Amino acid sequence: MAILSVTQLNRYVGFRLKEDKALQGILVRGEITNFTNHFRSGHLYFTLRDGESGVKAVMFRSNAQRLKCIPEEGMTVIVAATASLYERDGAFQLYVTDLQPDGAGAQALALEQLKKKLTAMGVFDTAAKRPIPSMPERIGVITSDTGAALQDVIHVIRRRYPIGTLAVYPAQVQGDKAADSICLAILAAEQGGCDVLIVGRGGGASEDLQAFQTEQVVMAVYNCTVPVISAVGHETDWTLTDAAADLRAPTPSAAAEMAVPDIRQLMQNIQEYSRRMTAAAEGTLERCQREWDRLQDRVRLQSPAHRQTMAQEDLNRLTERLQAGSVRLLEGWQNELMQIAAKLDLLSPLKILGRGYALAYHGDTLVRSAAQVRSGDRLRLRLAEGEIEAEVQ
Repeated sequence: MAILSVTQLNRYVGFRLKEDKALQGILVRGEITNFTNHFRSGHLYFTLRDGESGVKAVMFRSNAQRLKCIPEEGMTVIVAATASLYERDGAFQLYVTDLQPDGAGAQALALEQLKKKLTAMGVFDTAAKRPIPSMPERIGVITSDTGAALQDVIHVIRRRYPIGTLAVYPAQVQGDKAADSICLAILAAEQGGCDVLIVGRGGGASEDLQAFQTEQVVMAVYNCTVPVISAVGHETDWTLTDAAADLRAPTPSAAAEMAVPDIRQLMQNIQEYSRRMTAAAEGTLERCQREWDRLQDRVRLQSPAHRQTMAQEDLNRLTERLQAGSVRLLEGWQNELMQIAAKLDLLSPLKILGRGYALAYHGDTLVRSAAQVRSGDRLRLRLAEGEIEAEVQ
């Protein structure tokens, strides 16, 4: 019997395993343990176990990149693999080419993992959402050109916003090629100068909506430079594309209503704005007229003519006051003169003469005593009425 080296033994066993067709492309179910994701190389290393046994497994980077879900410790999976021997260590192991979570929840798990990944990338962040233009000129619609969803969108936009341009970019919305078709249509609409995009399809089973759950379509919507409104399925349906879009609509018809305004409401708004502008203009004109009148009054008050008028009015008032004062002063003097005259009249000799007395004058001298005259002097007697001459005897 020949003596074999360890290398020869391992090489022989590895050769025998490779030659065994029953160990090529097998499916194995088991629970993942000792999981290692080698980030530098991209290879995945783990042990696949059931209740009694375990086998080492490796999945190289080229295959791992195609996985829809990332394996986790304790996950029960079904792997497609080839059984072989790692000759250096003499270790029997599985070389895995594909891996899927076991059970009905596999697809949901893959979707949840993709959602976590996209969330960590910020794809669903509210801050990344862009506003939908209020009056878009060109509205792009990405959906099947044979579906009822397109007709619903066309009907709504023609009714609500006939002044807009509707551009349809047909896409396959279900099937294996749907994701690529949708992404190409988004790119074409983006390059076509659209102001807003409606991306979606009508209702269907959950498997019919899978294209809108793919990372490829979600990232195309997220990276699109044009605001996107998603309208996938019925109101109760929800996809990752809905979360990545700038705005989600429950149905394609609702998406059309969100994308464009109602022209009837626009006309009402125009009428209301016109009324407000007219009222504002009239109010402005009234204020300007009042200000103009006020300025004119100020100019008139400061004008030489107005000043002359005011000075003339002041002069007239002063003249009236002077005249009134003069009249009052003259009346006072007249009354005072009359009082003095009355007093003088009471003291006047003429009053005494009126009672029968007379005044004797010798020449111009009033005779007050008999000693002032001699016999034969001629005297002039003044009576109350007239004068007489007399001779002293």
